[in-house]
Amino acid sequence: MSKDRNTKLPRDGDLDRARRLVGEAAQLLGQHRPGDAVPLLLKARELEPDNAAAAINLGGAYILQGKHKQAVPVLEAAARLEPDNAMVWTNLAAAYLGKLPFATPAMQDKAIVAFKSALRLDPRAPHVNYNLGLIYMERQDVEQAALHFYAALETDPNDRDAELWLNRIRNGEIGKTEPPEG
Repeated sequence: MSKDRNTKLPRDGDLDRARRLVGEAAQLLGQHRPGDAVPLLLKARELEPDNAAAAINLGGAYILQGKHKQAVPVLEAAARLEPDNAMVWTNLAAAYLGKLPFATPAMQDKAIVAFKSALRLDPRAPHVNYNLGLIYMERQDVEQAALHFYAALETDPNDRDAELWLNRIRNGEIGKTEPPEG
């Protein structure tokens, strides 16, 4: 396979540097400093464009900053690099969805497909069923929401938010309207 003369192949030194940058950025993300991680991850991707970890972390950093639209192409690239990585699909779903109250049905549809891809790869992927439950609640599909909140509790019996939603559904609190004041 021949490469275009203008295509720069990463050198070993670049690969090592890129991996070090990804490690430093991951530490910053762990410290809730996504803004500080982004420049390191951009440089890592420049040095090693096929570094899936750099793409996943960069997409995650953008999501943490509320820059969902910027995260989408980065995470789509990561999905092409590592299609069997559940975390890629979980992050991509979050990027597609953005802020749930503002998500269009098309954005929700893309998020559902990506979340379900994550579940196919890892049926116990953290928070995926809970997030699907929230999407279905937004769509007023209480039955599907309940199924996903239940699955979230099976994955994590300590998920109090899923338990709260499931109890509200069971108790018939969802969908009730307040009586008009007379």
